[in-house]
Amino acid sequence: MYGAQPSSPKLTAPPVKTSFLVFRNNKYITVRTENIAYFYVKYDSAILVSFDGQEYVLNYSLDHIQNLLTQKQFFRLNRQYLINFNAVKEVEHYFARKLLVHLVVAAKDKLLVSKEKVRDFLHWLDNR
Repeated sequence: MYGAQPSSPKLTAPPVKTSFLVFRNNKYITVRTENIAYFYVKYDSAILVSFDGQEYVLNYSLDHIQNLLTQKQFFRLNRQYLINFNAVKEVEHYFARKLLVHLVVAAKDKLLVSKEKVRDFLHWLDNR
């Protein structure tokens, strides 16, 4: 065919997830991404924690969840926590050049940023 353009594969970013379907009390509900304070791992399951303190078990790994969300809004603190920028209350210096993160919704663990990730974390906080 004359004038036809060869088709080329388009590089598209994976879609950003805007909500998660969760099951609780024999009901399915959706939790909008902007209502999620953080995700954490408990007994090999990913737990979603909303800003109102509700917890929901998800059938995704934390790595998979991280790939579904925008890096501008969520940061992987460590192997067990993925936090929302809007959930960060304050950050303080901790031993051995680490940072201790306090969230508006309290986490069960101390949220530490390793000294290797401090620079990336501070850059993430600063570049909104």
